Amino acid sequence: MANIERLGSIFLLFSTIILSINFINCEKSLLTNQAALFVFGDSVFDVGNNNHINTFRAAQANVWPYGQTTFKFPTGRNSDGRLIPDFIAEYAWLPLIPPYLQPGNSVSQFTYGVNFASAGAGALVETHRPQNVIPLGSQLNNFKNVEKMFKEKLGDAETKRIFSRAVYLIQIGPNDYFYPFSVNASYFQSHSKAKFVDYVIGNTTTVIEGIYKIGGRKFGIMNMGRLDCIPGLLTMDPTRIGSCFEPITELIKLHNARIPNVLRDLQRRLPGFKYSLFDSYTAGTEAMENPTKYGFKEVKKACCGSGPFRGSSTCGYRAGSSRDFELCENVSDYMFFDGSHTSEKANQQTAELMWDGPSDLVGPYTLKTLFQNIN
Repeated sequence: MANIERLGSIFLLFSTIILSINFINCEKSLLTNQAALFVFGDSVFDVGNNNHINTFRAAQANVWPYGQTTFKFPTGRNSDGRLIPDFIAEYAWLPLIPPYLQPGNSVSQFTYGVNFASAGAGALVETHRPQNVIPLGSQLNNFKNVEKMFKEKLGDAETKRIFSRAVYLIQIGPNDYFYPFSVNASYFQSHSKAKFVDYVIGNTTTVIEGIYKIGGRKFGIMNMGRLDCIPGLLTMDPTRIGSCFEPITELIKLHNARIPNVLRDLQRRLPGFKYSLFDSYTAGTEAMENPTKYGFKEVKKACCGSGPFRGSSTCGYRAGSSRDFELCENVSDYMFFDGSHTSEKANQQTAELMWDGPSDLVGPYTLKTLFQNIN
């Protein structure tokens, strides 16, 4: 296992070098003015931070077959290959953005950005607190540590220039909305769903304002996607096996109705604030309802896992010497890699829409426009 991990580290380094060479070969003017990418969020964006913390198994993806498609080894990404931020970095002519907790990181490796995301994290501190993941507020604190590093090595002026030109990608909330059901199925019988959504959005807004205060101006935000229809939730209601989990659907719709107004308010209040809001819910619904249009044969069952729809979080788990999970033959046929996370193919499709998709799915800016707008 140690040899596999060493080979994996070498391969990841080699991949980063290749991407860096491609980046260096682009026009000098692009190199000089390149915008960095800073990433915050949960398992949808975590590229390996949870490899370096003591957390629960379901919040780590450092075992095979995770990473099998592109990297050929597990990197900590919750997919068979690349995640959305990996593709966004590629489109922006950036190298792979390193996880904040990766040993040996320095300012030189952070120049093009840092990934702070942590699988299992939420906007609320209470979400998965016993599991020792890194909530969004703590991710902001880690960003403040990076700010200090930059100022010590590069000075205040250069740090301000890098941060003001950078794009800040944020995906948070699914764990907050799922967690109450996982610990207390009757939680919302005595708690207001509307107020709970307000707490999640309020904490997210506080972090956005914190990044802005440090110098961030350009933000890429995803609304809540089809969390209610992931394979792992298709059996949550024993009376409606195979159907989307409606109690979470209500929370998703409340969230998605409010987040646009919150972002417009931030734009009014904060000079220079620009954002790109991606409608993950509509895009996900379209893919689920028209799978063949997007090259999928299966949009309900996961490629890797066990139980109904392979929705149980057993991907990569071995009981003794035997494998305690099923693995599909062709992951490119599947929208979901495991019970909670999409495949590399689905991630790439999402990233393409976020980068330069139609105005009915992304706006008022696309990520491409935010990266090009470096003034």
